[in-house]
Amino acid sequence: MSTRIAVIGPNEMLSRIIELASQLNEIEIDPYIYQEPQEATELVRNMKPCDVVFFSGALPYYFSKRYREQLPIPSVYLATDEVAIACSLLSVLNNKKVAPERLAIDLIDSSVVKNVWAEIESSNPPLHVLEYREMVEEEKFDLDKIVSFHQALWKQGSIDLALTSIHAVFDRLLSLGVPAMRITDPKISLIRGLQEAKSQAELFKSKAAQVAVGFLSAPILLEGLNEFAHVIHASVKQLNETLFVLYSTRGNIEVLLEKNGFHDFLDKWPEPAVVGFGYGSTITEAEGNAKVALSFAEKDGDARACYILTEEKDLLGPFPHQRKQQRLKNDHPEFLLVARQTRLSPANLSKIIEFGKTRQSIHFSAPDLADYLQVTRRSTERILKKLVDHGYVKMVGEEMTYQQGRPRSVYELNMPVYQ
Repeated sequence: MSTRIAVIGPNEMLSRIIELASQLNEIEIDPYIYQEPQEATELVRNMKPCDVVFFSGALPYYFSKRYREQLPIPSVYLATDEVAIACSLLSVLNNKKVAPERLAIDLIDSSVVKNVWAEIESSNPPLHVLEYREMVEEEKFDLDKIVSFHQALWKQGSIDLALTSIHAVFDRLLSLGVPAMRITDPKISLIRGLQEAKSQAELFKSKAAQVAVGFLSAPILLEGLNEFAHVIHASVKQLNETLFVLYSTRGNIEVLLEKNGFHDFLDKWPEPAVVGFGYGSTITEAEGNAKVALSFAEKDGDARACYILTEEKDLLGPFPHQRKQQRLKNDHPEFLLVARQTRLSPANLSKIIEFGKTRQSIHFSAPDLADYLQVTRRSTERILKKLVDHGYVKMVGEEMTYQQGRPRSVYELNMPVYQ
């Protein structure tokens, strides 16, 4: 079955991609052409049904973020990587006879230029490199600023050629009489990009079709349950007065998550209302994961809570108020070593690692960790002692939060899997 790929890019790029796609099996291209990358936003808004979106570069991908993230399908973009830079520089040297130090280059990530030069061990790297990542991420992109960067260097006599990653900049520079060349997107990179888009679409479809089973424990209103089941296209079975089971698909549940739908429905039900959904390749596997998720919801302490346990053993929740993620299974050798030495469960270790990743400061106290784990101070101190004894957490100081009483110890994570 063919994969329909919506490709968003400038006309020349689209022509190359359509030609290459004709040589690949089971790929159909829907072209969406822009003159400037900012136009990608409107193209995404008016896109026809497809399996995946492939952006010709990082700029149209970032510009369309608002509407792209609302799409019920995956999206990828073609990155300007070391292969593209190496091919472009080789072309400049061979065809234009321009030395690297007489070039001006713009691209979203300047590190790829440094990486190429580090590999070839050249003593004459490009001197004029403009990185525009910050402009894009802060939504302050200015095409004129990038054009002016090249034009000013040309007028000063500092460069002989502008090498740009943006088609619109290339067109503008030529109209101003500035010698310019586009960074080359090698044929192999385009083919790999299309194949990656196809793989992402196939993976998304396979996951969306997975079985999703939900156990709902609540003194529920039948009307609310029927409405909820209708939204996720689920069949409902009542197991007893307060326990119901719903059968749906992973795709339907994740569409609901994107719309923050659990909040809308849980708020309508009488307290307590706890839900556990599980994904799986079979009903039996999904039911088993749903029961584990329900047990977490029942222990959560909130009157309304929903957890989801995926086939990959990622636990998501508690919805509707939070969306933490923890691994209930991890086969990384160093993670297993930590678990074996400390005798802590994978769930607790995963929570601790996620705790470290979500904090702005690397330092924390036992109460900080207790609040995150939602366990008692004594339980947290026992966990910390095991980690400290084996060197996976180190005590780095003390803090006095009150004028009287004992100071609190301040800790820092020291886990290889965290680093």
